[in-house]
Amino acid sequence: MKTVFSAMRPTGRLHLGHLVGALENWVALQKDYHCIFGIVDWHALMGEYEDSSQISENIIEMAIDWVACGIDPEKSILFVQSQVPEHLELAMILSCLTPLGWLERNPTYKEQLREITTRDLQTYAFLGYPVLQAADILLYKATAVPIGEDQLPHLELTREIARRFNHLYKKELFPDCKALLTKTPRLLGIDNRKMSKSYQNAINLSDPEATVRKKTTSMITDPKRIKLADPGHPEICNVYSYYQVFAKQRQQEVYEWCTGAQKGCTDCKKILSEHLLAFLNPIREKREELGRHKNRIREILDDGAKKAQAIARETMRQVREVVFK
Repeated sequence: MKTVFSAMRPTGRLHLGHLVGALENWVALQKDYHCIFGIVDWHALMGEYEDSSQISENIIEMAIDWVACGIDPEKSILFVQSQVPEHLELAMILSCLTPLGWLERNPTYKEQLREITTRDLQTYAFLGYPVLQAADILLYKATAVPIGEDQLPHLELTREIARRFNHLYKKELFPDCKALLTKTPRLLGIDNRKMSKSYQNAINLSDPEATVRKKTTSMITDPKRIKLADPGHPEICNVYSYYQVFAKQRQQEVYEWCTGAQKGCTDCKKILSEHLLAFLNPIREKREELGRHKNRIREILDDGAKKAQAIARETMRQVREVVFK
């Protein structure tokens, strides 16, 4: 079976964007690929170094979310990045051959420097995080990486780094990994920006019912619809985009009542909140059960780290062989 690698940073609770943009895809991939999923705490530290006190708890909560959503430890490797030291070792070697200009042109790097003003991200590590990301993928010689369209520049940089390594050391050690794009368009946050833990605009998988309702009713709707009698424009309304994902059976009905000014935005959002709760309740129930057995979650991660390191050690043996020949 071909190998898939993907990862998430434990910087907070997972949200609906993670579910439809990644986790549902991961669950489906388990049938046809050898899947390796990493909780990348070194990446989390790059942005949370001033206060890293929540990372350990976030690791466990993230693993709980993964299993609750259908990631099966019997089929996939689940592990914590820092428990496999070869990640940093390969990142160090790759950083030696990665041109600075490649990193400075990274569009996501520029966006986060612009958008995130509550933390100082002007650091060597944050600039170089795509190199560590490349190491994460190449360490397991992954041939496919499930990502959203916004992450395509990162994967292309990983391919460039792999090609440069192979060219410099005259050895086709690392494969050219391809993108497995999610079928769901990027889900925006309740404020119409990219859904992000950093922006505090997300509906989380672990949010209580009251919080889901409150966040849904605060969503920004059609800016052109001022009065109740005004016809709406679903094609530009973020609330309607949620119906297209979480209540497909009602999207035509919603389109008609919106364009015909038959319901107001407040009622539309209340109805949406009930559909979101129906979607999230099975996951929440599984989370609650898993939360009562956190030692089992730790055992899953420890076992996964052993399996991941066995692969990583062999890769690094081959890397050292060509670098220090």
